[in-house]
Amino acid sequence: MTTYTALPIPPAALRELRVSDDSGRPPHPYTAREDGDPVDCVGSPLRCCLRAIEPGERVALVSYAPLRRWAAETGAAPGAYDEAGPVFIHADACPGPRDTDGYPFARPGALRTIRRYDAAGHIVGGRLFEIPADADAGAGFDRAFDEAFAVREVALVHVRAVEYGCFHFAVPRP
Repeated sequence: MTTYTALPIPPAALRELRVSDDSGRPPHPYTAREDGDPVDCVGSPLRCCLRAIEPGERVALVSYAPLRRWAAETGAAPGAYDEAGPVFIHADACPGPRDTDGYPFARPGALRTIRRYDAAGHIVGGRLFEIPADADAGAGFDRAFDEAFAVREVALVHVRAVEYGCFHFAVPRP
């Protein structure tokens, strides 16, 4: 059981990303293979359905600008805080997250950044977060989000991988 809601890339954005990504490039779908050809991706996070890539799935690595898309919906103006990065998505429409119990990609010991944004889309803080190895990962995430949303200005949190900087999921203020 989790306290906060982890959001995948919204369906409307996924439809657009399957045509042209947020850097203006068309996707190049391929079948995920355990031998890593053409891209080593099996086990990597899918941001459309918040689970790991399985062998045999058709996927694409696309550039995604989550803050830009959120800003377009809310009227925010992130300016220089807008950024795009690589994410894996299914090459074709998928049903979205299957299991909403627990936070996605919660591998014990993995390092994440918990990046905080205000209603204007500006960064108002963040921190390094190591997913607990000896405790409930969900409780660890809950504490990190409690801390983030204790700051009155925080409207949205992004969880990102430290090693590649890529977006994992968003958490809105409850």
